[in-house]
Amino acid sequence: MIKKVLIANRGEIALRVMRSCREMGITSVAVFSESDRRSMHVRYADEAYFIGPSPSAESYLVIDKIIDAAKQSGADAIHPGYGFLSENAEFADRCKKEGIIFIGPSSYAIKTMGDKITARKTMVDAGVPVVPGSEMITDEKDAIKKIKEIGLPVMVKATAGGGGKGMRLVTKEKDIVSSLRAAQSEARAAFGNDAIYIEKYIKSPHHIEFQILGDTHGNVIHLFERECSVQRRHQKVVEETPSPLMTPEVRKEMGDFAVAAAKAVNYSGAGTIEFIVDEKLNYYFLEMNTRLQVEHPITERVVGVDLVKQQINIANGLELELKQDELRQYGHAIECRIYAEDPENNFMPSPGVIRHITEPLGLGVRHDGYVYEGFEIPIYYDPLISKLIVWAGTREEAIARMKRALYAYKITGVKTSIPFLNRIMETADFVKGKYNTNFIEKNSEFLMFPDKHEVKVEDVAIIAAYVDYLDRLNLQADVHSKNGQNSWKNCGRRLSFNRF
Repeated sequence: MIKKVLIANRGEIALRVMRSCREMGITSVAVFSESDRRSMHVRYADEAYFIGPSPSAESYLVIDKIIDAAKQSGADAIHPGYGFLSENAEFADRCKKEGIIFIGPSSYAIKTMGDKITARKTMVDAGVPVVPGSEMITDEKDAIKKIKEIGLPVMVKATAGGGGKGMRLVTKEKDIVSSLRAAQSEARAAFGNDAIYIEKYIKSPHHIEFQILGDTHGNVIHLFERECSVQRRHQKVVEETPSPLMTPEVRKEMGDFAVAAAKAVNYSGAGTIEFIVDEKLNYYFLEMNTRLQVEHPITERVVGVDLVKQQINIANGLELELKQDELRQYGHAIECRIYAEDPENNFMPSPGVIRHITEPLGLGVRHDGYVYEGFEIPIYYDPLISKLIVWAGTREEAIARMKRALYAYKITGVKTSIPFLNRIMETADFVKGKYNTNFIEKNSEFLMFPDKHEVKVEDVAIIAAYVDYLDRLNLQADVHSKNGQNSWKNCGRRLSFNRF
């Protein structure tokens, strides 16, 4: 049985894994770069090992350094978290070769589902619905021919892509060649592989993923869906579960397909099957993430399962005790990703020293973070500061709770996405649950240019002064409310800084 786990990651996910390890009586081992010497995950761990300079290519992404730290510490397992080496088949193989348990799927599953073309073929063979599209293409002429066969609009995607890189939407024939070359160039720079494939573009889709767990005994279950359609540049910003779009019938169908997809690669561990869903609830396989997801806490809260503990139990060779027909969704959960970035300056990263932080507290609030007052956010990594998760009995109550938690969340010293997230919670489309992946673009003026929609302090002062002037002169407004009182006076007294 696993006694000591090295977490090959940093920040909030490293802390999150360590907390589950501590509850299970497992010793946790941190690794850290030069920039992370004072990071919270280093302080929290039972042991910590230095692995090199700040750039991730010289530290967190160097397999030899991670393996050496595991050997030095005597760790018998490695948890990769997400990002970095979490979906690196070579790393999973190396762990196996060194006799270290990799807390994740097999290298075969990582390779198969990590290559978009192979994954697509595997899903077709398993009977899982896929978007109409092509196989792998490396020749520009072949790509142009396939695009004309499928018909515009199409998405050009890198076979080794992720995070929106190597991806281009083509809507006009004149843009085909330039889009192909741009996608291949970006893919070559990001992944060292410029192979692409073509998919029919689904207009205004929802992005819905199913959490799955599989053990080494052939058992696979799903833990329902997460709605991940609030995205910026193909990256998730807000997630919730259950999805406001879902019906019980469609949930059952998609869940069954998610399980079939995982079984097709003998999947073990935690992972997600991602779908795109159109306005008529037609759904298609998008990709599989062979790791824990950033948004996993909302599933944990609604289903009542610690996914990290499940990962460790599976890695220990234990059979899943969870049964599909016994799982239920309870209440509603929402997650907001808090970034050190400036929404009013095209979301530019905002590294720097945290001068003050007040974390939100209270019933139904979970805060997965790693920064503290005096900590300097490095420039070398993703600017994610924390994840704010709320739970309540209903979606309406969960939105109200998230608004309350965001209001209480105070950070100074760096710009953050908190004001932007607040505006999302107040946007009519989100409140009604009537949104898709075009949500931010559709509501960009309200979300990106708040000054045009906010009542300024000076405006309130002018209106209040005028109402007071009317009162003192005993003037009567032309329009009266039903009770005969001056409507201007009532309006002035009702003024607030809330949007709705």
